[in-house]
Amino acid sequence: MEPDADGYFGAYGGVWVSESLVEPVARVERAFAKARKDPGFLAELDRMNRTYGGRPTPLYHARRLSEATGATIHLKREDLVHGGAHKFNNVMGQALLAKSMGARRIIAETGAGQHGVATAMAGAVLGIPVEVFMGAVDVERQSPNVARMKLLGAQVHAVESGSRTLKDAVNDALREWAADPEGTYYCIGSVVGPHPYPLMVREFQRVIGTEARAQFHALAVAGHPHPDAVVACVGGGSNAIGTFTAFLDDPVRLVGVEAAGDGLDTSRHAATLSKGRPGILHGAQSYLLQDDAGQVMEAHSVSAGLDYPGVGPEHSFLRDSGRVEYVAATDAQALAAARQLARLEGIIPALESSHALAHANALARDLGPSAHILVTLSGRGDKDLARLARAD
Repeated sequence: MEPDADGYFGAYGGVWVSESLVEPVARVERAFAKARKDPGFLAELDRMNRTYGGRPTPLYHARRLSEATGATIHLKREDLVHGGAHKFNNVMGQALLAKSMGARRIIAETGAGQHGVATAMAGAVLGIPVEVFMGAVDVERQSPNVARMKLLGAQVHAVESGSRTLKDAVNDALREWAADPEGTYYCIGSVVGPHPYPLMVREFQRVIGTEARAQFHALAVAGHPHPDAVVACVGGGSNAIGTFTAFLDDPVRLVGVEAAGDGLDTSRHAATLSKGRPGILHGAQSYLLQDDAGQVMEAHSVSAGLDYPGVGPEHSFLRDSGRVEYVAATDAQALAAARQLARLEGIIPALESSHALAHANALARDLGPSAHILVTLSGRGDKDLARLARAD
């Protein structure tokens, strides 16, 4: 679906920004509206996706995992995209847009570091300087990705304010954009932020679902024109919305899996769509974690990429409509699912993706041996090796 003229998916979305950012956001909206209809822009994006990004990514039948779970599991291998995560799809589109707009630099926020790495790669290949804002906590726990960003030529700013995680990195990036709106392009990493970002990021990520749907059809599984269920992890929600978009009109169960944190400490919150309430964060109205006074609460997850107190406005709409189910997996469940995939299939998943894998295990038990479950493996787990090793 398309948002309305004001950028709303139902009650969620819009443009809630400071006066200094109204025109910069409007410029992005005008540029994207033109680019998405420009055959030349689309052809160049397709070329970069194929020759630089490595698309299409395969749909992999995880046979040993299927035997262990009791249903047939298919993995959409976004971990094989250049850079190791789905973030490339969105970033390459936005970087090409920034170039068409004459941007002198690109700035980005990052949590797990994959969006920062993807932005650094795109900046390097297109010749545009990149600066990345990253919470100091995430700089420490995702040090391999910090090293990759710096090697690729990006400047990394460690954010020391607030919880020193993704929320605060977004805040600093927005302030930096407001300070230099003419020469700077802000490359947002998920389907969050003011319109047109939720729409734009979805459109650049929809290649995941488009490929996966066609690939499943090509399998010609008797009695299964579609998967029984499609599962993806949800932080801001870009890999999930990119997957789900292709299946919205199909008779398919769609499940987004958020982070439940450690599942024990009630002072550490997570699972925005399960426990949050509508409010405004980072330029849009959506569900977010907030206290009774309306103050944004800190999110917690073992995976830095799900450590965000908000979620994309389209996900909020899909939650309210009932078209997509949103559930949560704990840190322990995600860690166990990561170890299981590594030992059964020789694939080390990102901890973000491991939340989706954890729920796919439970779903397989519910649906039974005749079911086909498609899971978007949003990224690889190189960045999480230290955490995985501590849990082993």
